Amino acid sequence: MTSSRRQFLAILGAAGATQLFEHGLFAQSDDVTPNTLVGVRLAPFVDPLFLLPTVAPQSPLPGSEYYKVTLSEFRQKLHRDLPASVVWGFNGTAPGPIIAARKDQAVTIDWHNQLPHKHRLMVDHTLDGAGPDAPDVRSTIHLHGGHVSAASDGYPEDWIIPGQTQRTIYPNRQPGAMLWYHDHAMGITRLNAMMGLAGIYLLHDPEEESIGLPSGNYDVPLVLQDRILDARGQIVYPISDNPNAPSIPEFFGTHILVNGLVSPYFEVEPRLYRFRLLNASNARVFQLSLLPGQQIVQIGTDGGLLPEPVTRSELLIAPGERLNMIIDFRGREGRRIMLVNHGPAPYPSGGAPVPGLVMQFRVNRPLRENIDNSRIPEVLAHIPRLQESEAARTRTHRLVEVMASNGQPHRVLLNGKRFMDPATEDPLSGSVEIWEIVNSTKDAHPIHLHTVHFQLLDRHRFDTRREQQTSEVVLVGKPISAPPEELGWKDTILCPPGQVTRIIIPFTGEPGRYVWHCHTLEHEDNEMMRPLLIRA
Repeated sequence: MTSSRRQFLAILGAAGATQLFEHGLFAQSDDVTPNTLVGVRLAPFVDPLFLLPTVAPQSPLPGSEYYKVTLSEFRQKLHRDLPASVVWGFNGTAPGPIIAARKDQAVTIDWHNQLPHKHRLMVDHTLDGAGPDAPDVRSTIHLHGGHVSAASDGYPEDWIIPGQTQRTIYPNRQPGAMLWYHDHAMGITRLNAMMGLAGIYLLHDPEEESIGLPSGNYDVPLVLQDRILDARGQIVYPISDNPNAPSIPEFFGTHILVNGLVSPYFEVEPRLYRFRLLNASNARVFQLSLLPGQQIVQIGTDGGLLPEPVTRSELLIAPGERLNMIIDFRGREGRRIMLVNHGPAPYPSGGAPVPGLVMQFRVNRPLRENIDNSRIPEVLAHIPRLQESEAARTRTHRLVEVMASNGQPHRVLLNGKRFMDPATEDPLSGSVEIWEIVNSTKDAHPIHLHTVHFQLLDRHRFDTRREQQTSEVVLVGKPISAPPEELGWKDTILCPPGQVTRIIIPFTGEPGRYVWHCHTLEHEDNEMMRPLLIRA
């Protein structure tokens, strides 16, 4: 970890209370020292969980369900004891409403940008795509995990400004899963996400619905985010002390939001519940468990169900990842059970304070029906494992940091290249490739590929000292096989430091121009993103 990053995290974790400005500037007040950055203290478990609404389709188009979704600014309470916060969202909610789609039923969405022309957060005009000539407020919506054409993928440079509309078409020809939609505008993705531009896209699959998993009121999406809130309830996003590069290396908030509320509670019945978790944070990796201790059954990941349920005492979910779990509340009548986080930031070796209280479950509702007919099948989905012999090519990618010097900005890069450099990842449509991702940085990076899903082969440690001295990657010990909870289809994979993460990718999507990037949004905006050109 660089010294500048350590200093920033030390500031982030300073003790005390402060009044903070909306634009990420540090306040000067009598009870704090300059540059102290601490969110207002808030009582946990005082707000009931907000159940995200499902938006209804409007008049259908030929062969497609049609939606009109509006991006706008509004005020929304994030905690009982705070005034309403200024947020950005979709159709008047942040996170946005659930878009419920059906497998093989196409969906057309008009995303109408009615955001203000001035950004609420400070734009770093030194970043590529966010220069002085670019409008401060721009949007392009990406369906994360969707197998879509390039024209509907939300390419970072295909942005629109307030008053304009982006049309996307999603064919939904893929297994059922919880996908999500979010802004992807070049150079300001981290800022637009911080203001609230994210939402859930549920792709329902008749095959999945037939196996008896909890459904209806007992199938609950949970969007995890972290924020810093000041005493006026406003979102605070800090800036660095480098006038030539005001962007920070990563953002770690002092409050955890679930479905837009700080550490809410959820009243449940003594039965099985399915929870679909999305980590929509900018940079925070959540390491989750239940307190008092209780096992959790994971049934799915990014691209849908796992082959078999996996019983776990702890869950790890990185930015951009989704995770399906079942919690059994039977026999726990009257109890209060907490979902807690103890993941360090940056993950896995950071030292920033950890907001621990995610949410609380209160088992105080009577069963609506005398019998809970839902179950956890022994077999969930048939997922054939791709064989390495199917790969036409193996590519090696390096995750690197370029340290700041002479007032120049700190960069995090893929293969030492910037976004505007010519595309080098150009797989043939229909081909299979193995990508070896070498992480020589100090942090874990969640790497996301657009329009495809892939499978994890293994991870393998390498001699980091030798790599630093000679750039040679010398593997150490035996490969670490993909664990059971990562045997499903993935679109985002956490790449630990000092390891080579190997994935196998079938490029079955339409030819066109896409991207691949780190889903730590501060890294993505700061050049850790590259074009992905799928050739015909």
